[in-house]
Amino acid sequence: MLEIREMQESDVAAAAQIEAENFSKPWKEADFLGAVKDEKALYLVAYVDKAMAGYIGMWMVLDEGEITNVSVKKEYQGQKIGRALLEKLEILGRIKGVSSYFLEVRESNQNARRLYESCGFSVLSVRKNFYEEPVENGVVMCKR
Repeated sequence: MLEIREMQESDVAAAAQIEAENFSKPWKEADFLGAVKDEKALYLVAYVDKAMAGYIGMWMVLDEGEITNVSVKKEYQGQKIGRALLEKLEILGRIKGVSSYFLEVRESNQNARRLYESCGFSVLSVRKNFYEEPVENGVVMCKR
Protein backbone atom coordinates (compact mmCIF):
# COMPACT_ATOMS: atom_id res chain seq x y z
CA MET A 1 0.00 0.00 0.00
CA LEU A 2 1.27 3.46 -0.93
CA GLU A 3 1.44 6.13 1.78
CA ILE A 4 2.43 9.73 0.97
CA ARG A 5 3.12 12.25 3.73
CA GLU A 6 5.30 15.24 4.52
CA MET A 7 8.99 14.47 4.92
CA GLN A 8 10.27 14.39 8.49
CA GLU A 9 13.79 14.52 9.92
CA SER A 10 13.69 10.74 10.30
CA ASP A 11 13.23 10.40 6.50
CA VAL A 12 16.31 12.41 5.52
CA ALA A 13 18.86 9.57 5.40
CA ALA A 14 16.65 7.36 3.20
CA ALA A 15 15.87 10.29 0.88
CA ALA A 16 19.59 11.02 0.51
CA GLN A 17 20.21 7.35 -0.38
CA ILE A 18 17.58 7.44 -3.14
CA GLU A 19 19.01 10.76 -4.35
CA ALA A 20 22.51 9.26 -4.60
CA GLU A 21 21.13 6.27 -6.52
CA ASN A 22 19.49 8.46 -9.19
CA PHE A 23 21.58 11.64 -9.60
CA SER A 24 25.18 12.38 -10.57
CA LYS A 25 25.33 15.42 -8.23
CA PRO A 26 23.10 14.32 -5.35
CA TRP A 27 21.85 16.35 -2.44
CA LYS A 28 23.32 15.36 0.92
CA GLU A 29 21.42 14.60 4.13
CA ALA A 30 22.09 18.16 5.33
CA ASP A 31 20.36 19.57 2.23
CA PHE A 32 17.22 17.57 2.91
CA LEU A 33 17.34 18.43 6.60
CA GLY A 34 17.48 22.14 5.76
CA ALA A 35 14.47 21.76 3.47
CA VAL A 36 12.44 19.86 6.06
CA LYS A 37 13.03 22.66 8.56
CA ASP A 38 12.23 25.53 6.16
CA GLU A 39 8.63 26.79 6.12
CA LYS A 40 9.03 27.88 2.47
CA ALA A 41 9.71 24.27 1.44
CA LEU A 42 7.30 21.37 1.01
CA TYR A 43 8.86 17.91 0.80
CA LEU A 44 6.87 14.69 0.62
CA VAL A 45 7.85 11.04 0.88
CA ALA A 46 6.21 7.92 -0.51
CA TYR A 47 6.34 4.68 1.43
CA VAL A 48 5.42 1.21 0.21
CA ASP A 49 5.10 -1.31 3.05
CA LYS A 50 7.27 0.75 5.44
CA ALA A 51 10.07 1.23 2.85
CA MET A 52 10.70 4.65 1.34
CA ALA A 53 10.01 4.39 -2.37
CA GLY A 54 10.50 8.04 -3.37
CA TYR A 55 10.22 11.69 -2.54
CA ILE A 56 9.42 15.06 -4.07
CA GLY A 57 10.24 18.59 -2.99
CA MET A 58 9.33 22.16 -3.77
CA TRP A 59 10.32 25.65 -2.64
CA MET A 60 7.51 28.20 -2.53
CA VAL A 61 7.76 31.96 -3.10
CA LEU A 62 4.51 33.93 -3.25
CA ASP A 63 2.25 31.93 -5.59
CA GLU A 64 5.04 30.02 -7.36
CA GLY A 65 6.46 26.61 -6.59
CA GLU A 66 9.87 25.49 -7.84
CA ILE A 67 9.96 21.69 -7.85
CA THR A 68 13.55 20.82 -7.02
CA ASN A 69 13.58 17.05 -6.54
CA VAL A 70 11.53 14.14 -7.81
CA SER A 71 13.05 10.75 -7.30
CA VAL A 72 11.83 7.17 -7.06
CA LYS A 73 14.00 4.27 -5.92
CA LYS A 74 14.95 2.18 -8.94
CA GLU A 75 13.10 -0.94 -7.74
CA TYR A 76 9.83 1.06 -7.54
CA GLN A 77 10.10 2.92 -10.85
CA GLY A 78 7.30 2.32 -13.33
CA GLN A 79 4.68 1.92 -10.57
CA LYS A 80 3.21 5.46 -10.85
CA ILE A 81 4.77 6.58 -7.56
CA GLY A 82 6.29 9.67 -9.20
CA ARG A 83 2.86 10.62 -10.54
CA ALA A 84 1.25 10.11 -7.12
CA LEU A 85 3.91 12.29 -5.47
CA LEU A 86 3.49 15.02 -8.08
CA GLU A 87 -0.30 15.02 -7.76
CA LYS A 88 -0.16 15.17 -3.94
CA LEU A 89 2.43 17.99 -4.07
CA GLU A 90 0.13 20.03 -6.32
CA ILE A 91 -2.85 19.51 -4.00
CA LEU A 92 -0.90 20.57 -0.92
CA GLY A 93 0.75 23.40 -2.86
CA ARG A 94 -2.63 24.83 -3.86
CA ILE A 95 -3.68 24.79 -0.20
CA LYS A 96 -0.56 26.87 0.53
CA GLY A 97 -1.41 29.33 -2.27
CA VAL A 98 0.76 27.99 -5.11
CA SER A 99 -0.81 28.52 -8.55
CA SER A 100 2.22 28.06 -10.85
CA TYR A 101 4.68 25.17 -10.73
CA PHE A 102 8.12 25.17 -12.39
CA LEU A 103 10.82 22.52 -12.76
CA GLU A 104 13.90 21.67 -14.80
CA VAL A 105 14.57 18.26 -16.27
CA ARG A 106 17.46 16.85 -18.27
CA GLU A 107 16.75 17.08 -21.98
CA SER A 108 17.46 13.34 -22.37
CA ASN A 109 15.20 12.24 -19.48
CA GLN A 110 12.28 11.19 -21.66
CA ASN A 111 10.51 9.20 -18.93
CA ALA A 112 10.35 12.22 -16.61
CA ARG A 113 9.38 14.57 -19.43
CA ARG A 114 6.50 12.28 -20.45
CA LEU A 115 5.33 12.14 -16.83
CA TYR A 116 5.39 15.93 -16.45
CA GLU A 117 3.61 16.48 -19.78
CA SER A 118 0.93 13.93 -18.87
CA CYS A 119 0.40 15.88 -15.61
CA GLY A 120 -0.19 19.13 -17.50
CA PHE A 121 3.31 20.65 -17.61
CA SER A 122 4.48 22.31 -20.81
CA VAL A 123 7.93 23.34 -22.04
CA LEU A 124 8.73 26.96 -21.27
CA SER A 125 12.38 27.18 -22.39
CA VAL A 126 15.69 25.35 -22.63
CA ARG A 127 18.71 26.26 -20.46
CA LYS A 128 21.90 25.48 -22.36
CA ASN A 129 24.38 23.31 -20.46
CA PHE A 130 22.33 23.62 -17.26
CA TYR A 131 23.37 20.22 -15.89
CA GLU A 132 26.83 18.91 -15.05
CA GLU A 133 28.23 15.37 -14.96
CA PRO A 134 27.37 14.99 -17.80
CA VAL A 135 26.86 18.46 -19.23
CA GLU A 136 23.38 18.65 -20.70
CA ASN A 137 20.64 21.14 -21.46
CA GLY A 138 17.88 21.59 -18.93
CA VAL A 139 14.28 21.81 -20.13
CA VAL A 140 12.23 24.29 -18.07
CA MET A 141 8.63 23.17 -17.70
CA CYS A 142 5.66 24.97 -16.18
CA LYS A 143 2.13 24.22 -15.06
CA ARG A 144 -0.23 27.08 -14.22
